[in-house]
Parts: sequence; structure tokens; C-alpha cells
Amino acid sequence: MIREITLGQYYPVQSPVHKLDPRTKLFGTLILIIALFAANNLFCYILSAGFLFGVIGVSRVPVKHIMKGLKPVIFLLLFSVVFNLFLTGGEVLVRFWIFRITREGLIRSVMMAVRLIFLVMGTSLLTFTTTPNQLTDGLEKSLRFLRVVRVPVHEIAMMMSIALRFIPILVEETDKIMKAQMARGADFETGGIIKKAKAMIPLLVPLFISAFRRASDLAMAMEARCYHGGEGRTKMKPLHYGAADRVGYLILFAFLAGIILLRILF
Repeated sequence: MIREITLGQYYPVQSPVHKLDPRTKLFGTLILIIALFAANNLFCYILSAGFLFGVIGVSRVPVKHIMKGLKPVIFLLLFSVVFNLFLTGGEVLVRFWIFRITREGLIRSVMMAVRLIFLVMGTSLLTFTTTPNQLTDGLEKSLRFLRVVRVPVHEIAMMMSIALRFIPILVEETDKIMKAQMARGADFETGGIIKKAKAMIPLLVPLFISAFRRASDLAMAMEARCYHGGEGRTKMKPLHYGAADRVGYLILFAFLAGIILLRILF
């Protein structure tokens, strides 16, 4: 399970999606989220699936690599599906004991499952095709207008970038601690959910100690290099929109318009 966490990982390959400006990809992820929550019928989800898998194909990131990111959220996915399946009123299809499955509940649970799957795949694709440095620059430049109300945009973008960088590091550290404790007789595989949860508690102390140590080392390194925030800082590679980005924006707006049109018509 630990190795299946793909958030924050970058998949290095040459593709048109990798070459896009990070602001275009951030805006595209936002459009996908809006479109998925606006979708309310089968045709909207078919269009969303076509758009998402089309972008994945152009990005040259293997689908199975992206699907790995779904494994850590399986519990949340099942919980959402069961919750909507049994607690939604409407036309009853199946009834047993105190539970009942309605037509509306079945439709809503399927829509919720597809929505969550597409959300995870879309956000995973963003990190697979964009380096943390590019994400930081894109976020900072996209939210630059918030400086008018004294929002520390650079610091917020830097914190998000560091958090993304730390995810694979902490996953690897957790894996090392688990293997070390398994070599000493710890059991993380057998038993029910409660027993497995209790078995994970001894991991927290060494993991937190390691995380704080890495954070302290990073803070000292940044201070040693005279880092004092984004005031007056320049970029080695300034962001510039290209022809591909303009085409990308046109595709995104066309996709959103198609979702809205299908929602209205059906």
C-alpha cells in the first residue's frame, strides 16, 4: 500500500503535456474538477472520460501507473459508494432486512465512484507531468493578484511545493521503517482492520522524528543560502505561454462548454 502512493511523483518523459506551461495544467485540473461536479448524466461522464483518457494518451504516462494512485483511496471510494447506495431515498429496487437499494441511490453511487476515480486520476496526472519547481512557479504566478490584499503568495506556493516533495520521501522512509520492524518480528499484514491500525502506531514515532529532522535540515539549508521569501527574487526560467498553451486553453474551454451543454440538454 505504501508503494502505491503516487501523489507528488514526477514521470520523466517527453510529451506535449509535459511541455505545457504549469499554469495551463493547473487551470486544466481546475476545469476538470468543475466539469466532474457539474456532470449529472451519462453523456457528461462519457465526454469527461474521453477528455481525461485523451490527455493521458497524449501525456505518454502509462495508464496502469496512474491507476496505482487509486489503491490508497479504495476505502474512501467504497465508503462513498455504500453511503450513497443505501441512504438515498427513491424507487426501491432491492430490500433486505433494514437495508434498501433505490434506483436513485444506485445511480448516485455509480456517479460518485466515477467522479472520485476521475478526480484522483486527473490530479495524479498533474503531478506526473509537472515538476515541483514548475508547480511552485505556476501557483505563484497564477495567484499573483492576491498580493494586492497582502496574501503571501510565494510562501504559500513554496510550502505546497515542499509538501509535494516530502510525500515520496516520507513514503520511502515509512517503507524502510516497516521493513526494519518486520525484521524484528512486527506483523503488519495479518488480522483485521483494527489490528492492522494498532500495528501501524509504532511507525508514527520514528516517522515523526525523521520528518522533523528533515524539516530542520531543510530550514537550516535555506537559511544558509540567505533565503528570505520571494521579495526581489528572479527566475532562472521565467514562465511564458506558447502556441501549445493557447491550443490547450481552447480545448479546455470547449470541453467545459460541452459539459454545460450536455447538462442542459439531458
